[in-house]
Amino acid sequence: MSQQTDALPSRPHLTLEYKIGEKDFMVAGEAASKTKMALQQLGLQRDVVKNVAIIVYEAGMNIVIHAQHGHIKVVIAPEQVVVLTEDVGQGIPDIELAMQEGYSTAPPEIREMGFGAGMGLSNIKKCSDEFIIESQPGVGTVLKARLYLDRTKRAA
Repeated sequence: MSQQTDALPSRPHLTLEYKIGEKDFMVAGEAASKTKMALQQLGLQRDVVKNVAIIVYEAGMNIVIHAQHGHIKVVIAPEQVVVLTEDVGQGIPDIELAMQEGYSTAPPEIREMGFGAGMGLSNIKKCSDEFIIESQPGVGTVLKARLYLDRTKRAA
């Protein structure tokens, strides 16, 4: 599995990094909150702040629910924000199936907690201008989501 760091912004203003462990729900939520606060302090557009926070939250929850551990890196540059995640875990055997809204492999105890509704990956894709995911069963998953700050480059 290749790490999706090729095409990261060359001159980032700020890079945020979070390490997330299995079942570490608190850290996943804090990562989204801290990212949102940092983006607001930088004065980024409201829709960018919202979408990046959603991406970080959903990606963090996927790590918490499905992996042994992982990390999230948020790279903020003048022209874009990139969210890169990598985890070690069960991986995704069928990415196309996993991208379908409502499809979930979350265990019953996670669903009973109100998580694992099968919307994470599709929400990440909807909130991104560019979305790449690679996964290897039994190894883990790498995900990259990019949002352009120039509205003319933004996904419709």
